[in-house]
Amino acid sequence: MALPSHCAEETALPVPCKVNLRLAVGPRRPDGYHDIDTFFLPLPEPCDAFFIRRFDEPGDIELSCSDPELETDDNLVVRAYRAFAAATGFSPRLEASLKKRIPHGAGLGGGSSDAAVMLRYLNDRAGEAALAEPGLATLALALGADVPFFLLGAPAMATGVGECLIPTDPGLSGWHAAVVCSPCHVPTAWAYAALDAARTFPAKAGASLLTSVFDANRRAFCVTGAPLRNDFEPVVFAAHPELGRVKERLLALGAAGALLSGTGSAVFGLFRQRQTAVMALADLSGDGPRTFLASL
Repeated sequence: MALPSHCAEETALPVPCKVNLRLAVGPRRPDGYHDIDTFFLPLPEPCDAFFIRRFDEPGDIELSCSDPELETDDNLVVRAYRAFAAATGFSPRLEASLKKRIPHGAGLGGGSSDAAVMLRYLNDRAGEAALAEPGLATLALALGADVPFFLLGAPAMATGVGECLIPTDPGLSGWHAAVVCSPCHVPTAWAYAALDAARTFPAKAGASLLTSVFDANRRAFCVTGAPLRNDFEPVVFAAHPELGRVKERLLALGAAGALLSGTGSAVFGLFRQRQTAVMALADLSGDGPRTFLASL
């Protein structure tokens, strides 16, 4: 008769999200990707939550999720586990429960962050099989362009497809981010295709285009010497005008700057005073948007 499994460890882990303080996008490359110049800022809210049970014997991952539609082998958490196991041979049996609070399709990187937390969890327990940071980052990039940033876990400027990271202090300590997540979903592939269709580039390399001076945002709020900018705003706001109205409202309610995050649909505002941010979110909350407050 088989002996009962022994749970070696139970771990609860928070999963942060991100916003982009800047997102400049170059033309489509021959490989289908785009060069970007971005500034990633991690936020503690909204966050997902992991509860992981690790067993002594080798095996696979069993993932349960508060959103049953995400309980598939194509989930980035499952893919991260299996990619790490294939690369290292370390494959403990895991029961992983994921509570989703980061909205899907909001430009906040929830799936990428989930994957990064799983990679870090496994690498911290892999002993002699653990990967050095460059190898772990390479594994992360194969899962998604944002995953290496979430492995880093700190504010960073990023180029390439987002994998060339330079940790950078944005100087926002003591500030507050008000995040507004509207019900609409903006598919990333659609946003890139719409951006490509909406503009033309001069005949020069995409990387050099991203070194030009950034366009001034209305009531521009400067971070690291450049105003807030997101190249996706014109096409996303045209398709979803309610998101543009959220940005306008955040500015009217006292945000020093406001911006679409990633390809959307989340819009965030930066506030010097917590109470002002709280009042702004109270104005914007209701039956539609989900709102979150993050202290930086």
